[in-house]
Amino acid sequence: MRPRASGGSRDVARLLADFGHDLPRHPAPQARHREPNLHHHAPMRGQLRRGGGWSAASAQVSTWRMTSDQAPVLWPLIATPGLPPTGAQLGIDQLSGGSFYADPLGWVLADEVPVTNPNVFSFGKPGRGKSATTKAFILRMLDFGYRVLILGDPKDEYENLCRALGVEPFAIGHGLPARINPLDFGPLGHGWADLDPAEAQRRSAVVFGRWLTLIRGLVGSQRIGDQRVPFGPTDETVIKTALGHLTGYTTGATRLVEPTIPALWRQLDEPAAELIGECRYRDRRDFYDSTRLLRDALGQLVSGALAGLFDGPTTINVDWHAPIQSLSLSRLEPLGDEAVGIALTCLNSWGRAMREMAELGDVRIVVRDEAWKQLRLGPEAVKSFDADLRLSRRDGDIQWAIAHKPSDLLSVGDQGSQAVSIAKDLLHLADIKVLHGQDPGVAAELETLLGLGPIAQGLITGWAMQGRGRALWCVGEQTYKVQTVLHPLEHHLTYTNTALEKAR
Repeated sequence: MRPRASGGSRDVARLLADFGHDLPRHPAPQARHREPNLHHHAPMRGQLRRGGGWSAASAQVSTWRMTSDQAPVLWPLIATPGLPPTGAQLGIDQLSGGSFYADPLGWVLADEVPVTNPNVFSFGKPGRGKSATTKAFILRMLDFGYRVLILGDPKDEYENLCRALGVEPFAIGHGLPARINPLDFGPLGHGWADLDPAEAQRRSAVVFGRWLTLIRGLVGSQRIGDQRVPFGPTDETVIKTALGHLTGYTTGATRLVEPTIPALWRQLDEPAAELIGECRYRDRRDFYDSTRLLRDALGQLVSGALAGLFDGPTTINVDWHAPIQSLSLSRLEPLGDEAVGIALTCLNSWGRAMREMAELGDVRIVVRDEAWKQLRLGPEAVKSFDADLRLSRRDGDIQWAIAHKPSDLLSVGDQGSQAVSIAKDLLHLADIKVLHGQDPGVAAELETLLGLGPIAQGLITGWAMQGRGRALWCVGEQTYKVQTVLHPLEHHLTYTNTALEKAR
C-alpha cells in the first residue's frame, strides 16, 4: 500500500490513482494573442509632450440648426448627376462647381439623360439674360456643325450676331423688297415632272397638309366680336379643293403653279363651276352663303395690315449653307402684337417648308423669339406651333422658343378651353426648360405648370434675380443651377439694352 502524503487529505484524483485509475486531464487553455490597439485615447488638448500638439485651451464648438435648402451654403450638396461634357460650354454648374455643357440632341441620344426630345423653352423676366444665354448657346454650337435659323426677330436682337458672322439679315416690312410666300412649295416642289405617281402623291400630302395648317391658323386668328372665326371640316374641304385647282394638281399637271393667299382668296370669291360641284354645293349662291366667313377672313388678311408682305412669291434667296439666317420683323411692331403673331405664323410655315428636304447631318437651331405672340392667335395657331415641335425628332432640329413666363401659354384662350389644353401640352413637348429670374408672384405658376418644389421656386425668384444669366436648367426631371459666363467679345453681340442707354 502507497504511503499517504503528509499534511492533509487526498482529493478524488489522488484516491483513484491509489487504486490504479487515472482521470483524464483537461488540456491547458491556450494563451490568447491580443491584437494591437489601432486607436489610442488622446486628451482633448492633445498629448502633453514635445510635438504632441498640446493646447492650453480648447476651442468652443458652435452648433447650428438649418433647413435642407440652407445647408448647401456650408455643404455643397449635389442633388443630381452631372451631364456629359458635350455640346456648348455655357458656364458654371453652381451645385457641383464644374462646367455646364448644353447638348440637346446629344442628351436625346444618351440613355442616362432623361430627355426624349431636343426642344427648349426659355422663360424669364425681361433683362434676366434670356437673349444672352440663347445667343451664347447658338454661337458655341456653330463649332459643332449646327446652323441657326431665326424665324422672326421682332426686336432686331440678332442683327449684330448675324453681321459678326458675315450674314446680312432679311428685313420684312412695308416698303422693303423682301417678301415671303407662306404657301411656298419649298424643296418638295423641285423636279415634280419627273416624280412617279406614288412619290408625287406622298409629296402632295405633305405640302397640302402644311398649307391647311397655315390657313387654319390664319383664319382662326380673325375675330367676330370676342369669338374666333371657326374653321371646320367643310372649310378644310373647300380650301384643299381650291388649292388643288390653283396648283394644277387636280388636273394632273406636270408643272405645278405656286399659290399665294390673294390667289386663294380670288379662287373662292370667284369660284369656278368645277370647284362648286366638287365641294358638293347646290349652286353658286349656296357656295357664297356657306363660305362667307371663310372668304371674309382671307380677304382681311389680303387687304389688312400685312397686305403686300406675305401675299406674293418669295423674293429672298436664302443661303442655307451660311452659319445663320434671320428674318427681322421689327418694322411690324407698330402694327401691334396680333400682326406680329400672324407674321410669325407665316414665317413658321415657310420655315417648315424649307426644312422638309433637309440633308442628313444638316442640323439646325430654330429660334422662335416672342413665341407667345403667335400662340395668342387662337387654338389653330397653337396647333401649328405644336406641329413644329413634334417634328423636331424627325428633322433633327432644336426648336428654341422664348417667352416671358409659363403663364403666357395660358393666355391663348379661356380657362379650360381647347387652346389652353394644347398650350399646356406644349410644355411636355419641350423636355428642356431654361428658367431665368422671375418675380415672386410667378412662383405659384412654376409649381402649377412645371411642378417645381419650394427650393427650385426660391432659386428662380431669389438667386436668379440677383444676377443676369442665372437660370435653373430643367433637363427632364433633373435640375441644374447654372450661371452663364460670357466672353468679353460676346458681351457686345448679346447686349440688348443699347436702346435704353441711348434714351438716357
